[in-house]
Amino acid sequence: MKIALDIMGGDFAPAEPINGAVEARDLLSKDDEIILVGNKEVIFDHLKRKDIDTGLFTIVHADEVIGMNEQPTSALSKKRDSSINIGFQLLKNKAADAFISAGNTGAMLVASIYSANAIPGIIRPCIPAVIPKSNGGYNIILDVGSNPDCKPDVLHQFAIIGSIYAEKVMNINAPKVGLLNIGEEESKGNLLTQATFQILKDTHELNFIGNVEPGKFFKDYADVIVADGFSGNIVLKEIEAFYEIMVEQGVDPVFLERFNYENYGGTPILGINSIAIIGHGISSAKAFKNMFYEAKKIYNAGFNDHLRKVFHRYVDKLD
Repeated sequence: MKIALDIMGGDFAPAEPINGAVEARDLLSKDDEIILVGNKEVIFDHLKRKDIDTGLFTIVHADEVIGMNEQPTSALSKKRDSSINIGFQLLKNKAADAFISAGNTGAMLVASIYSANAIPGIIRPCIPAVIPKSNGGYNIILDVGSNPDCKPDVLHQFAIIGSIYAEKVMNINAPKVGLLNIGEEESKGNLLTQATFQILKDTHELNFIGNVEPGKFFKDYADVIVADGFSGNIVLKEIEAFYEIMVEQGVDPVFLERFNYENYGGTPILGINSIAIIGHGISSAKAFKNMFYEAKKIYNAGFNDHLRKVFHRYVDKLD
């Protein structure tokens, strides 16, 4: 597998991305190729100072960097030689199987749609997040930010995408799918959740269990939680804030440590023709290392192939 890494993205670039690639190189198969995308001089200088063989990596030069606060569409258009643009060109040209970056999230999402393209039949790609359960398992919630405004048909597709991801990548048999809501009753919620409930209830290929209140996120109630990006992002940031406060207070039980973002690395963009992983801006070397594992797990599961097969019928209906 060929995995490209943007070494210019993130608050601690280029040191932490490169260090993460070094850690991943030591643990990945010798047949896996790591491609470092960024300023060649910076990459060579860092590796030489660490006394690391530059021959362990393929290096692709990128002159420009898209800043965290730049407008995504404009920056991608103006900075053709940016590390994010070049990373997605590698995907488009099949020179890489996956691309990882902790850079501008908006630019990653825009580039994923216009360079990698959505899988035919998928209305909008989305991004998931992992929520640990008290029994040792995991929930995934999607979307967590890429689609603040959604219609019921989009949430319906998120449910299908999340179910396939849970089954194929997370190895959960017949994953239980729930809809984020303010109550369990079918009539609860706003117009969006009420309409989505009816669609999910009638979708026979899903193991739909109904509405899920936030209080059940950490219990073994659901495996996939469907939400619009606005609500999902609020949930994610609240969980992250809770973890940070507990760490500050010196609380360090085993369950709490499972909320540490470093253990998961980043989040994939689901629904595009390639594998792209978005990392947190403050990503450490450990987080970058785990992004490589996430990319390889998705690749080995053949996740995108499964999505194409399922959503092929939507294309047939349109035809």
